[in-house]
Amino acid sequence: MILITGGAGFIGSAVVRHVIENTDDSVVNLDKLTYAGNVESIASVSNNERYHFVQGDICDAQKMAEVFKKYQPEVVMHLAAESHVDRSIDGPADFMQTNIIGTFTLLEATRNYWSTLPQGKKEAFRFHHISTDEVYGDLDGTDDLFTEETSYDPSSPYSASKASSDHLVRAWNRTYGLPVIVTNCSNNYGPYHFPEKLIPHVILNALDAKPLPIYGDGSQVRDWLYVEDHARALYKVVTEGIVGETYNIGGHNEKQNIEVVETLCAILDELKPISDNSAFSQSSLVNYNELITFVNDRPGHDIRYAIDASKIDKELGWLPEESFETGIRKTVEWYLNNENWWKRVLSGDYQLERIGDK
Repeated sequence: MILITGGAGFIGSAVVRHVIENTDDSVVNLDKLTYAGNVESIASVSNNERYHFVQGDICDAQKMAEVFKKYQPEVVMHLAAESHVDRSIDGPADFMQTNIIGTFTLLEATRNYWSTLPQGKKEAFRFHHISTDEVYGDLDGTDDLFTEETSYDPSSPYSASKASSDHLVRAWNRTYGLPVIVTNCSNNYGPYHFPEKLIPHVILNALDAKPLPIYGDGSQVRDWLYVEDHARALYKVVTEGIVGETYNIGGHNEKQNIEVVETLCAILDELKPISDNSAFSQSSLVNYNELITFVNDRPGHDIRYAIDASKIDKELGWLPEESFETGIRKTVEWYLNNENWWKRVLSGDYQLERIGDK
């Protein structure tokens, strides 16, 4: 039994789907269902007898204890987090509460449960903490890559809260012997992505004939990782990785933000030409890239992230299957073919007001 926290979120739902569809393992999906959690993202597996859903908050110690007692997991995959840089700048308190206090509360619930297990099950148990490359800071002005030995230098409230949670997890390993593994990933993209993030934001704004806002001059560089590749990597790490180790997971796809947006526009020009889009009925525009608008950069914006993922390749045999070109096309096609999903997402409080790239 695998306990997955945040399994109704973007990456978490991909992990849930991967485990249920490709393995014999059972899953308990624990999710608070905040604005970014969506049970429709796991609808394809929700009726599977090996899938169980619990609505709960990782900050709720009593709830966590109840979940461990009832489901007796052999593995915890911790993905529940506040994850958007812009939101952390506007309101950091939620990030401190969920990402730091929530991780602490989950660690203690896990330790209390783990300490009661017989020795064999103790040794087989795993706590897998899923984190971000943003904890490493900025690679501006260098050709370096983030490795597992790169020093932490977080720039935003979000990345600082994730760095804090990483340190907590490693401390619970060193102090209490809790068998933990940490992964740090690059920018994810793909199906079911909440529309405040760059790629879905641009797709949906473009389809609605709205401006495509780009921070600064769009020269910021990110390494893009297709979410289903990431889900495969996470399962491989938690089942084959070595306790106490860190694994960086990247897509080998460094792109400037402006390149990403221009690529999206070109694919939309091909698959959904403006001439076939009723949102442009009163417009003289010919191509989607005419919607691109440069706006003031956000505070403390890191210029470049890039992952060295050679360790997970050499030690566990994982490589991404999708190139950026194949993955980004699949992503655009998914949004074009799943209008009902994103229209229901947009019918709530969120109305495409965020413009971040992470």
